Amino acid sequence: MKPIVDLTDIPSGARFIDARFRHGSSARALFEAEHIPGAVYVDLEQDLAGQTTGQNGRHPLPERQALVQLFSRLGIDQHTPVIAYDDTDHAGAARLWALLQWMGHERVQVLNGGLTAWKRSGRPVQSGPAMVYPQKKFLDQPPRLKFYPQAELSGHLLVDARAPERFRGEVEPLDPVAGHIPGAKNLFYKTLMNAEGQFLPEAELRSLLNFSNPVFYCGSGVTGAVLLLAAQHVGLSASLYPGSWSEWCNTPGAPIAVGP
Repeated sequence: MKPIVDLTDIPSGARFIDARFRHGSSARALFEAEHIPGAVYVDLEQDLAGQTTGQNGRHPLPERQALVQLFSRLGIDQHTPVIAYDDTDHAGAARLWALLQWMGHERVQVLNGGLTAWKRSGRPVQSGPAMVYPQKKFLDQPPRLKFYPQAELSGHLLVDARAPERFRGEVEPLDPVAGHIPGAKNLFYKTLMNAEGQFLPEAELRSLLNFSNPVFYCGSGVTGAVLLLAAQHVGLSASLYPGSWSEWCNTPGAPIAVGP
C-alpha cells in the first residue's frame, strides 16, 4: 500500500481523519466549518503530542497507551483503512501517518493535496462536529518505521526539513536558539510539492530525496514526517528524529551550527 493516495484511489470504507493544525491554536473551528463527510478530527497539541518538559521538544511523542486509547475512541482497529488529511502542506497528516505507522498500523495513507484537492475536484464537504463511531480495540503492534532518540543520532546522515533561512540560523520564530545540528543537510519539505500543494511525481521525489538512509528532522518532528512519508512512498529507506531542533537546541552542551 502506497503511503500517499490520490482521490481516485481511496479504498472502500476508509476512515478519514482531519489533522489540520495552526501554530499556537486549534484548528477545530476550521474542521467544524467544513470537512470531508464522515471525518473525525485530531488535534496536534492534545492528541498527537505528549507532555512537554522544556527539554523534550515542542511536540514530543505521545505515550503509546495514549495513542491506543485515541485510535480506539475513533473507531479504528487493525482492519480499518485510514486516510489522513489536512488543508495546507501535509504536515499534520504526515504526523498522524507516522504515529499510526509507529503503532504498527499498516492501512494508513495521506490524501495527496488534502482538503484543498478534495474541494477542487467538486466533492462535497460537511459542517458541524465530528462523526462519532463505535469504539473499537486498537492494537499496539511492532513499529513499521524507525524513530531515533537523540542519544542514537551519532553516525547517521541528518536531513533538516525546515526552511533554508531557519536552517542557516538567520531567523528562528519558534525555538529559543537558531541554527541546525552540525553536519546536517537541508531539504525544505515544501520543495516536494507543486504549486497546487500536491506531491511531485515519484521520479522527482526520488531525485530530491537521494540520500543514503537519512534521519529526517525539523523543528518539532512534524514537517520532518513529510520527508519520511515521501521517502517511503518512493521506496527509499529513511527514519525520523522526533525530538528535532526544539529538543536539540534545549539540550545543555549540544553543539549548534549556523550558515549553509
